[in-house]
Amino acid sequence: MDKKIKIVISDLDGTLLPAQGEVSDRDIKSLYKLKEEEIVRVIATGRNLYSALSVLPDDFPIDYLIFASGAGIFDWQKRELIFSQHLDSDIVFELSSELIKLETDFMILDPIPNNHQFAYYRSGKSNPDFDRRLSLYKPFASPIGHAEDTRREACQLLVILSSCVNGFNELKAKFENVKIIRATSPLDHESIWMEIFPLHISKAYGAEWLCQYLNVDTDLSIVIGNDYNDLDLLEWGKYPFVVSNAPKELKDTYENTKSVDDSGFSVAIKKILN
Repeated sequence: MDKKIKIVISDLDGTLLPAQGEVSDRDIKSLYKLKEEEIVRVIATGRNLYSALSVLPDDFPIDYLIFASGAGIFDWQKRELIFSQHLDSDIVFELSSELIKLETDFMILDPIPNNHQFAYYRSGKSNPDFDRRLSLYKPFASPIGHAEDTRREACQLLVILSSCVNGFNELKAKFENVKIIRATSPLDHESIWMEIFPLHISKAYGAEWLCQYLNVDTDLSIVIGNDYNDLDLLEWGKYPFVVSNAPKELKDTYENTKSVDDSGFSVAIKKILN
């Protein structure tokens, strides 16, 4: 290589962290090795801060955490929030009113850092994955009583759909001037989650902001992902990889590495750094 890598950004679930598993010893060693090489280590996740902190110990070997798909950035070493964005109350009300009219289940996540708390609308239709997330965050959830209750600032809106891509695309077409991110449910690994953010928000935006903050050349980046919510990041990074457990559509587009269970993170890094 004629340029030295300065930053490595990896997705968390399904890329670095296996389902019902732990980050491999090999990947942990790779993260420590990156520090020795003075390379900035970043995780970019769709998880909220509360959720990310629940699965990553305080001494986990990274420097920054991009969370909520780029809506917030946390300095891991200093334990402080350095960036956050939110949707204005009028936009949240407008989006919510349309979703209620369509009888579509959704959640309004509170502004960062409390975006593990949310208000929710439940249509009554069968939606097991929605109920699963509701049960998981029950202490932090409150039902929406009236449409006016939705006039509030929010980190994002979360719509949980079936695995029908057409349904996602039809709903997405109804909204303008917001960023729509598609993600596969981390709960049942089938349902489609529609995440609605301010127009400019994405993991790539968070990565770009962080590079400017640190004065790091974006051409000196490795990025690793596994799902549709990593697309912006994969397009942004100089050296993008997807793990072999990623959807075929992504594997056909980006360079492949081993699966999350086979330390694909470390394999990708080794390909570039060596």
